[in-house]
Amino acid sequence: MSHLEFGPYSFETSNEDKVLFPGAGITKGELIRYYREMAPVMLPHLEDRPLTLHRFPDGIGEDGFYQQDAPDFFPDWIATCHAPRAGGDGDGPVEHVLCNNEATLAYLANQAAITLHAWLASAPKLHTPDKLVFDLDPPGDDFEPVRQGARWLVELFEQLDLAPFVMTTGSRGLHVVTLLKPELDFDDVRHFARAMADWLANQHPDTLTVAHRKNKRRGRLYLDVMRNAYGQTSVAPYSVRALPGAPVATPIAPGELGDKNLEAQRWHLKNIRRRLGQRDDPWRNIHRHAGSARRARRELRRLS
Repeated sequence: MSHLEFGPYSFETSNEDKVLFPGAGITKGELIRYYREMAPVMLPHLEDRPLTLHRFPDGIGEDGFYQQDAPDFFPDWIATCHAPRAGGDGDGPVEHVLCNNEATLAYLANQAAITLHAWLASAPKLHTPDKLVFDLDPPGDDFEPVRQGARWLVELFEQLDLAPFVMTTGSRGLHVVTLLKPELDFDDVRHFARAMADWLANQHPDTLTVAHRKNKRRGRLYLDVMRNAYGQTSVAPYSVRALPGAPVATPIAPGELGDKNLEAQRWHLKNIRRRLGQRDDPWRNIHRHAGSARRARRELRRLS
């Protein structure tokens, strides 16, 4: 146990020697240190985004759980926001955690929140997304279709005057995203993303598909846009995944898609610091590049 102080905020850690990743021997103390070190690059990507926490108090060898509501025992200095539940059910709003400072990031790690999943909208504009996500998972054992699909998506984003950003998910595939001005609601943004997917699949019908059912994909790469909905999340950049070896969701430059060694778990808790020591965060200027979905939608119609 140790006492951590962050200006006016402080807390006592617990069970820092608890092994969270049995195969790699990574402890909770190491997870806390990692997130503290990553705070300067992570926090700009988390600011004001409601979070869903993937917690594993007994390590990844035991069952974990997803947590949306901030527990009553969380300190008062952790910011939260109330969000109506998706579908409008009658259980009342969810009080999501907002991770806007290093103290909160370290505290969440102390709660064995291994992975942070962030909304595609920011408080207080929770119904108008400012992020669009394509989720690309390999249709088989070969990662090349994912890299090629991501390259085509990058080209399409650029044709629509939207800035593309790519990230390994640390799990199975890649995310290709762009930041948006919060001017359309989730339904409109998802319909726009689906129209992009339809256009791209029509250009490459033997390689890409928008078929949701796996038995209709016939080995083609599925262009998944389903995360673009109210209350849905995507893994936050530089989050550790609750998988053997502690892989890390890692932003990459579009040019790295040509690397034949690229795969979803290329970087992990043991080597991500070396990567960031050799190059800047490829997403460091992402907030300067929010584009207009309205304008891009018109341009897509012109292309079609």
